[in-house]
Formats: sequence, structure tokens, C-alpha cells
Amino acid sequence: MSAINTVLYIVHILCVIAMLSLLLHQWNRNPRKFNPGIVHAGLTALIAGLAMVGMWGTVHPDEVLNHTKVGIKLLILITILVLGYKNMKKPVLAQNTWLLLIGLTTTNILIASLWH
Repeated sequence: MSAINTVLYIVHILCVIAMLSLLLHQWNRNPRKFNPGIVHAGLTALIAGLAMVGMWGTVHPDEVLNHTKVGIKLLILITILVLGYKNMKKPVLAQNTWLLLIGLTTTNILIASLWH
């Protein structure tokens, strides 16, 4: 079970990195276009994260899961996905939306790495 959790963790990390890199790839583009890969990576990160939360009691029997941290990260990821779906078919990605997506993704990374 620990090996499955490790694989899910790696997939989760790679998806978040993919989301951030796809957003930063639009840095010098004019006009910016929304890359659907952001939504795909976000959904994969969501599924991997939910699977890790579901396996937490089995993999870490002596530790208590921080539900507040998981809930905040879930809300941020759902916000990213909603913004992604709203902007997927638009021909141009507004700069404010692009910056908000980068900010939310960075905030999610910081919460994951700094909140213990």
C-alpha cells in the first residue's frame, strides 16, 4: 500500500508542476491562450490527491490527517478547475485570469510545502 501511495504522490507532484509550467509557458505570448492540459493535469492531481487522502489511515496509522489543510487545497484546486473550464473555449486568456491561475497554483504549492 505504501508503494501505491508513493506512486500517487509522484503523479500528484508532477501534475502540479505541469500546471505551473503550462501557465508560465504563456509568459511571453501575446495573446495568451488557455492550454487544456492545465485542466487535465488539475483533474489528475485531484484524483491522485483524493486517493492519497483515502489511503492515509492505512499508510500512516500513527499520524492524524490535517483536514483543514486538505480542504483548503481542495478548494483552491476546484477554483483552478472552474476557471479553467470557463476559459477553455475562449480565444484569448485575460491577463488577470492568467495571473490568478498562477497565484492559486503557487499558493497551493506553498500550502503543501510550508504548512505542517
